[in-house]
Amino acid sequence: MTHSAQQNYLFVGLGNPGSQYELTRHNMGYLVIKAFALGMGWHFKEDRRFNALVAKGVIGEASIHLLLPLTYMNLSGTAVRRYLDFFKLPASCLVVVTDDIALSFGKLRLKTMGSAGGHNGLKSVETHLGSSHYVRLRMGIGHPGEKELAGYVLDSFSPEELKILATFVDRGVEVLLRLLKESVSHVMNVVNTAPSKDRLVPLPKKESIDLTKPPLQG
Repeated sequence: MTHSAQQNYLFVGLGNPGSQYELTRHNMGYLVIKAFALGMGWHFKEDRRFNALVAKGVIGEASIHLLLPLTYMNLSGTAVRRYLDFFKLPASCLVVVTDDIALSFGKLRLKTMGSAGGHNGLKSVETHLGSSHYVRLRMGIGHPGEKELAGYVLDSFSPEELKILATFVDRGVEVLLRLLKESVSHVMNVVNTAPSKDRLVPLPKKESIDLTKPPLQG
């Protein structure tokens, strides 16, 4: 991801549409991208060309595109491919935000490539891009252990998780903002080497984002 005048970025949040999925673990990508838009005062609009909610804005010299596929998780790549093709954007401008069961809740990892790890949304993106070389921000949701995986990721956050959810989401937004002004390799180094003792703490209430509200739509 290079930095130049008129640089474009496509930030994609993976999740499932509908209020019943709003605060489920599988929707971490949605939550981060919604919080990004909310912080900028940008509004989402449904665009049927991509079957997605879309928001756009400019930060500095960068044009930012936000995309929330409405296809359900296992078809997310369709919206991503259509959007990239329509606006003639290279895959190098893509950053996908996703939940990840391989990371404990509250942990973040930034990667420039890698396997889908069984994640249906990432599988779909990889299939439609024809490559696993794209930036993804992995938001840890923990592993259910012996419990059934599909039920776990589609379940609501626990009371303990909800206490730090706003702070966790805010850190995801911070990573995206840093990518606009710093190299991917530098941001990866900062994010991926954070000490384990760096535990998340709840934001003061006045700074917390109300994650129960639906995406803003114009």
